[in-house]
Amino acid sequence: MKERIRLKDKDFELYIPEHEIVCAIEKMAEQIERDVKGTNPLFVGILNGAYMFVAELMSKLPPLYELTFAAYASYQGTHSQGIVQEILPVRCDIRNRTVILLEDVIDTGLTMQFVINKLRALGAKDVRLAAMLLKQNSLQCDMKPDYVGLTIGDDFIVGFGLDYDGLGRTCRDIYKITETELIT
Repeated sequence: MKERIRLKDKDFELYIPEHEIVCAIEKMAEQIERDVKGTNPLFVGILNGAYMFVAELMSKLPPLYELTFAAYASYQGTHSQGIVQEILPVRCDIRNRTVILLEDVIDTGLTMQFVINKLRALGAKDVRLAAMLLKQNSLQCDMKPDYVGLTIGDDFIVGFGLDYDGLGRTCRDIYKITETELIT
């Protein structure tokens, strides 16, 4: 575990160590398993950022659940552009199924609001949202995830799947941008 990392032109300091992340995901997996036991939910990992969260969470659940991936984008650099682009749609039949979206971080909530509304319109019986991280103070819509690993501040973060222009995803810990690197 490094205390500080540098990615391109930005410095980041340790924010959440891996053991805290894994512990939060384990608790979330237990709650999800209690809620969906005996049903046939479809888990949808949201790429690219949620890949480490998805792998960790799904390894804690029984292997009988179906998993697929989808991709949406609204970020460029350190800012959300506010426009959601569907890069890779859900490619499974979701009609009359419970869908559990697996997202790395809920920031403004606008991307997940878009995805949830889209899946409901496509006939999902129920759409639930599991977020590894929630930036409660950054929400710009009425969004309440069903499952949350950790609630965090509004800092720009990298690691455990989260990136800064494609870098930092593979760090096992989460780092936040330093105060001297305030985002403009």
